[in-house]
Amino acid sequence: MIIGSILLVIIVIFTFYSYRVGELKSLGYSDKAAKSIIFKFKYSYVMDIGENKTLNAAFESSDYDADNLDNYAKIDYEEQEHLISNINTLIDKGYSNNEISLIVSKGDDKAVSEFAKRDKVKYIEEFLSISYAKLANYDRYVAYQEQENDDAETTVLYVNMDFDKEEYVDPLVIDDFDDLVLVNKHRQLSSNYVPDDLVTIDKEYVKADGEIQIERSVAKAFYDMAEAASKDGMELMVSSGYRSYEDQEEITNTYLELYGQNYVDNYVAKPGFSEHQTAMSLDVASKSVNTFVESDEYGWMMDNAYKYGFILRYPKSKEDITGYKCEAWHYRYVGKDIAEYIHDNNITYDEYYVMFLDK
Repeated sequence: MIIGSILLVIIVIFTFYSYRVGELKSLGYSDKAAKSIIFKFKYSYVMDIGENKTLNAAFESSDYDADNLDNYAKIDYEEQEHLISNINTLIDKGYSNNEISLIVSKGDDKAVSEFAKRDKVKYIEEFLSISYAKLANYDRYVAYQEQENDDAETTVLYVNMDFDKEEYVDPLVIDDFDDLVLVNKHRQLSSNYVPDDLVTIDKEYVKADGEIQIERSVAKAFYDMAEAASKDGMELMVSSGYRSYEDQEEITNTYLELYGQNYVDNYVAKPGFSEHQTAMSLDVASKSVNTFVESDEYGWMMDNAYKYGFILRYPKSKEDITGYKCEAWHYRYVGKDIAEYIHDNNITYDEYYVMFLDK
């Protein structure tokens, strides 16, 4: 009878325990976290809170600290290996829950771990509250603002665009094809960067000798745009498309010999720094007028290109942002949604990329 009673108690306890584990798991907690919650006698606390990814990570972690339980519940979750350990360190250094949420959301595990080692930084929200701020750039933001005296948002934008660095010095080198890749004087395509799906532009649209290649999606968008333009009496052509890394080397050397270094610095992208290597850019021309900016087609493109996913990549009013003199003929395909946003907000692709795409 005694053994039977003991077994009955064990069965009741196990059933009760299993029921509670099931309840916690139904809220989104892992099996490991649910068991830890029960063994730490925090079942009621967690049930009152409800689903919480940071709490889940805390109860899964060997770095769990009961003294920080209320903080865990109020700090935004990020999928990082040392999340709980770093949160503990940041709490110990006196950061608020909101500040910690900003810190962990603006960097990867490595950046947050490095930041957690330093003495507490005052006014962390000034820069990190900006949606596209990067934790790893914090010291650069401070230095740039002290030098330029810009507001926080402008500082974050310009530093993320590497305006605090010399052009062509220590660029980010990109190897793999990406149809939304940003290329400028701080971001270089390697000689290994090759587009995925090159096609040849139909001869009827080519205003040049030889063949012009471009990415398939760009070609399709251009044909749609050219057809729409023709209904308005315009004749759009293409004078240049994809240029390989080797093509760029040849072009740079030719212009250097003909016009000198100053011309090349202002008008010619160095090898790997040309958008034409992406095969997402076209030099657009008029069939009847040799100087594109003097043609009716130029005006039509300025008013309508964005409707077909194209943007004027180097506008005259944005030369200080793009780093290049205006190229009235150079259009980049980015898709209709992005093109419309850039058009409506009068910004460059550099700015759009930093604000929305550079993760």
